[in-house]
Amino acid sequence: MACEKIPVLVYLIHMATNVEVVKTGTENSMGVLRRFTKRVQGSGILPRVRSIRYKNRNKSPGTRKKMTLKKLNRRKEVDLLIKLGKMVEKNSR
Repeated sequence: MACEKIPVLVYLIHMATNVEVVKTGTENSMGVLRRFTKRVQGSGILPRVRSIRYKNRNKSPGTRKKMTLKKLNRRKEVDLLIKLGKMVEKNSR
């Protein structure tokens, strides 16, 4: 019985990584799958993909400034409403 080569190409956003597993003569498909899974985990592909997937973009300085000014204005409004008795002050723990 000839050895079967199972080449697998895992695509990422910017790069491709080859993970190859060769089936030996008496090995069943579950063993090949298990070895492939271990090889993928060892190559560090999954943590890299997850870090790219869940990464948030940094806000631009203009956007940060706008949001800060908005918060300051809202805080001023809330302080005024609390002074006038139209809003109840939240007690911290």
